Amino acid sequence: MKLLRYGPKGQEKPGLLDASGKIRDLSGVIKDIGADVLSPTGLQKLRAMNAASLPEVGGAPRMGVPIANIGKFIAIGLNYSDHAAETGNAIPKEPIVFLKANSSITGPNDTVMLVKNSVKTDWEVELGIVIGSRASNVSEADALQHVAGYCVVNDVSERQWQIERGPTWDKGKGCDTYGPIGPWVVTADEIADPQKLGMWLDVNGKRMQTGNTGTMIFNCKQLVAYVSQFMTLYPGDVITTGTPPGVGMGQKPPVFLKSGDTMRLGIDGLGEQQQKVIAYEA
Repeated sequence: MKLLRYGPKGQEKPGLLDASGKIRDLSGVIKDIGADVLSPTGLQKLRAMNAASLPEVGGAPRMGVPIANIGKFIAIGLNYSDHAAETGNAIPKEPIVFLKANSSITGPNDTVMLVKNSVKTDWEVELGIVIGSRASNVSEADALQHVAGYCVVNDVSERQWQIERGPTWDKGKGCDTYGPIGPWVVTADEIADPQKLGMWLDVNGKRMQTGNTGTMIFNCKQLVAYVSQFMTLYPGDVITTGTPPGVGMGQKPPVFLKSGDTMRLGIDGLGEQQQKVIAYEA
């Protein structure tokens, strides 16, 4: 299933994308797409429904964040060896874990507003893992049993704040609008192998990133197991898993986002995003 939320900000309704690409309204069946729906029991109930019997949503509504009330937005850094190389960093011996502020989360096609005084805002297409059941100190062998599905994430990053203003990354990663998620969550049963997904990102129509999740240093099951050692994962938590090469700071010379730019990005089977970059507004 492809689960989504559509409608104006703050008024999103739950829905799903049917096999023909039509949005179907789920608001008569569930209140929202949150932890209860993403649990194994919740997903099983939805799978038992006939999608064609649900009301069709007309037009082209705004796509909201596909998960309501995300608990934790956890990120992994330098998880592709060629990306580490382009940024001049050594390959990590263990996953680099940081948090993106939940206030950074926004819809997949909403505008990205440059943070005040930003000079080095960058793009990063990433695979997001959506947790579906409680995971604490789980094994790699069992890790993917705790995954509800996968989604596209743009880990927008202010590099000056991330790298030049102290040893932690969070300052450059959690800015408002710097965490587009969606357009939908694709349930794990529809993704045969999360390590075989092509991914790409364009800026102003120019291809900047081309990669594949198969080149991750630490794969999805390793990441879920690893992170679960340090914090309990709950349904609705999202882990964004790192980016392939082609980011702005890796260009020669470096290139960063400016007002008026457009980012377009996608991952095989998970859909596409598009964001217009705008200047800071108080």
